[in-house]
Amino acid sequence: MDETTSAEPPPQPTRVRWLILLLSCGASFLLYLHRYTWNFVNPKLQGQFNLSHSQTEFLFSLFYYTYAAGQIPSGMIIDRFGPRWFLTFSILFWSLAMAALVGVSWLLGGGSSTGNLTMVIVLIGGARLLFGAAQAGCYPALTKASKVWFSPVGRTALQGLIASTAGRSGAALSSIIFGTIMMGWLGLSWQTGLLILSAVGLLYGLLFWLGYGDSPAADARVNEAERIIIRGPEELTPANAATQPAMLPWGNALRSTSLRWFICQQFCDAGSDVAFVSLIGKYFLQSRGLDLSQTGILAALPLIGGALGGLAGGALNEVSIHLSGSRRWGRSGVGFVGKVVGCLMLLTVTQQESATVAAFMLMFAKFFGDWSQPTVWGTCTDMGGRYSATVFSIINTSGTVGGVVMPLVFGRLLDVFTREVLVDDKLTKITSWDPLFYLLAGMYLASGLCWLMVDCTKSLENVAAAK
Repeated sequence: MDETTSAEPPPQPTRVRWLILLLSCGASFLLYLHRYTWNFVNPKLQGQFNLSHSQTEFLFSLFYYTYAAGQIPSGMIIDRFGPRWFLTFSILFWSLAMAALVGVSWLLGGGSSTGNLTMVIVLIGGARLLFGAAQAGCYPALTKASKVWFSPVGRTALQGLIASTAGRSGAALSSIIFGTIMMGWLGLSWQTGLLILSAVGLLYGLLFWLGYGDSPAADARVNEAERIIIRGPEELTPANAATQPAMLPWGNALRSTSLRWFICQQFCDAGSDVAFVSLIGKYFLQSRGLDLSQTGILAALPLIGGALGGLAGGALNEVSIHLSGSRRWGRSGVGFVGKVVGCLMLLTVTQQESATVAAFMLMFAKFFGDWSQPTVWGTCTDMGGRYSATVFSIINTSGTVGGVVMPLVFGRLLDVFTREVLVDDKLTKITSWDPLFYLLAGMYLASGLCWLMVDCTKSLENVAAAK
């Protein structure tokens, strides 16, 4: 018999990497779905306990204290031990921490004159600290997973699906599911809504553990044909891998000029983004005088813009790198242009009389602003290599510091521009929101300028190997 006709066809590659992509997108979606509930919890707590803008923004910012503190330790652990168990624990922990806020609210009571202000701040703040600690390692772990599970060709586009499209979709649907449907149409209390979403998170955490894997090399479901597809020219050979330190040498990170500019960029980027987490719902409720159902839909539009922007940004990275022939300028150019156009869109918000038009302007601002998010992930994997989780955790820490500082600035800014006026013989507080949008536009511009100084080809992995 002819040997060529009797030879068995090569095995078809398995498709485990697509399951990993699906579960990664689900984790990113759930993280933002839960986090953005604060848009509606915030004004409810403010009314229940008679809190000021500064006090509610302080409570919001506490999330970022533990979120920041957990970033770098999480990244180092993930680089050392893999993402699967860490992500599973994170999902379960943050779902329980979100439910803890409900318990605290019930413990403190229901009326606006209830209890001691210090006790309110301590207990609600404690729940926020737990929630931040639980979510801290999620994106460093997903960055690591995207590095080991997907080929360098097309990886940034897939990172855009995980980071922006799935994440921002969760944020957008949080406003619709939690605000419009649960609280608006169904009339559920915010406490009941949070408990339902917490239960969804616990179920997803168990599903995640059953389906996820640390790496193609360690996963028995992956055959060699799929491993060949996943491997790319940038991957370490076994010989090179043996010479690499287990963890990123900190001296290399501290000496990197590009990393320092990258840190500044992320402070401005994430620091401005927290306004969309904590204040946009309040903006439409208080400044525009809308009800919960209307606010849920309009507050979702900026996040829908961010989701679409992330999808566009991932593809733009691939195209820009190909057309320019430069990975460095392909990435930096996408980041710069997106932030500058987003800055201009934010400035137009202050000129709009219609709440709907203002929401669409915010949607366009987030579309262009968030198409740089896949650029962040791609730059982290370019610079970090096998230390991608650690590099991402450094960058996310700088963004989280922005999340700690800027809500306090935003809250104080709103209080400064709040005045009491007589409306129908009753003193009413009126807040001017224009200064907030001017500040956000300035932060977008600063973020874009920083992108011009970031060189993603300065690999910290290669420097580490050379030492």
